[in-house]
Amino acid sequence: MTLPLDGIRVIEVGQALAGPLAGVLLADMGADVIKIEKPEGDDARIWGPPFAHDGASLYFHSQNRNKRSVVLDLKLPADIEALNKLCEGADILIQNLRPGVVDEIGIGPEAMLKRHPRLIYCSIWAFGYEGPLKMKPGFDPLLQAYGGMMSITGRPEDPPTFCGASINDKATGMFCTIGALAALRLRDKTGKGCLVDTSLFDSAVHWVEGSVNNYIANGTISQRHGTGSPVIVPYQTFDTADHHPICLAPGNDRLWARCAAVLGRPDWATDHRFAKSAERVAHKTELLPMIAATLKQNTRAHWLAAMDKAGVPCAPVNDIGEVATSEQLAASKLVQQLPEGGPKVVGLPITFDHVRPRSARPSPKLGEHTAEVLGRPAK
Repeated sequence: MTLPLDGIRVIEVGQALAGPLAGVLLADMGADVIKIEKPEGDDARIWGPPFAHDGASLYFHSQNRNKRSVVLDLKLPADIEALNKLCEGADILIQNLRPGVVDEIGIGPEAMLKRHPRLIYCSIWAFGYEGPLKMKPGFDPLLQAYGGMMSITGRPEDPPTFCGASINDKATGMFCTIGALAALRLRDKTGKGCLVDTSLFDSAVHWVEGSVNNYIANGTISQRHGTGSPVIVPYQTFDTADHHPICLAPGNDRLWARCAAVLGRPDWATDHRFAKSAERVAHKTELLPMIAATLKQNTRAHWLAAMDKAGVPCAPVNDIGEVATSEQLAASKLVQQLPEGGPKVVGLPITFDHVRPRSARPSPKLGEHTAEVLGRPAK
């Protein structure tokens, strides 16, 4: 199939997750992504187990499929010049090197955009290019901590809790991709490239924007609510008789009335304490224990079937194995087998005309395409 970014060339100078994620999203949408690796390779190549048959981690494969690998030592002037030669025919450059490095070695945005005025130069930072923390490196858990996310995650009686997924890295990679595509559209109008900056800090604050906005408005500091919500009740997980929890989310008064009927307590939908959303929030310490006690009287399968029949939003709390083997995941065709006997990985979460792009290339071996791209072997 013809993909939206066919004919677009991307140079990726990054490692770990945020930069490579932006690169793989663009690659899966058709761009030719040339991954620049240091002589020892992307750190993520050894982030395992598990490892694929070629020795690279599954983590690396999932973020670097569909790319070409070129080894350059960016401490060497000749290799900096080789990078510049590549940028002459490129549309997008993505970099997430340590703060300060790109300017030290002469590939900062000012120098590169002067030499390559049509280039879309995308920087991914920890804390951004301004402010007292601009030179600090960052990893996802550090930004979950600094950005306030940990403080509102978990149960009130527990310490601040880390989200198990690298959500700031992933969000920043996605925002970088969005910015790059918007900048390409702008270049269509102006004929000029531009600078796109994203950061893990910006992404972290974006996730908690509601809490930040609330504090700015009235000085209220958000608290932890476990699996629940501070503004919708019930909107959380509950245990069942067979100890397989469910997530219940009747998000308005109409759905709440249906939920109450399924629970065998239709009177809750007319009780002045629970009938309206704001009242349920105000009286949640009374309501939630009663819902919990009711749900423990029968199995997860029973409640899911009853709620589904009544049209009440609900879901099982699946473990990863249940998700990986679910009929829904199979039907989505989201998991793909990489070419040339590569591992199975989760692919692009986008379809075009109901077709999900498949990786045309496996993940590259270190420096596999150096000769092909530069006309000289890897060092």
